[in-house]
Amino acid sequence: MNKIKLLLVDDEKPFLDTITKRLEKRNLKVSAVYSGKEALAELENNTSLEVVVLDVKMPGMDGIQTLIEIKNRFPLTEVIMLTGHATVETAIDGMKLGAFDYLMKPCDIDMLVTKVKGAVEKKRKHEEKITEARIKEITARRA
Repeated sequence: MNKIKLLLVDDEKPFLDTITKRLEKRNLKVSAVYSGKEALAELENNTSLEVVVLDVKMPGMDGIQTLIEIKNRFPLTEVIMLTGHATVETAIDGMKLGAFDYLMKPCDIDMLVTKVKGAVEKKRKHEEKITEARIKEITARRA
């Protein structure tokens, strides 16, 4: 299985640095940015990213606005929302807008890895179905 490529988005640098190191020790390839705008730019430049772990509460473009943009521009990219106690409702709204799941901060690293793996599996299966449909379409035209 290919190494999972993940984007972490959080405006809290110490949290981001710590979680990046912990995920890399678990053999994930991690990119990290500090804002929604940076996340969109990173997704634009790095098309191999499969999952975004996105903080709900950030200055400027918040997690929900970022989620909406990600789903509009990169519909197959899965998003896991990270939330504090005060923003659980917002995370649930995020699920309605297409987020794969959400976790409370501070999150258990093993639970995060499990959710990331589930999100990647969903994304890869979706991509497989799209590829199969394209192959059927091409072969049907030739028949």
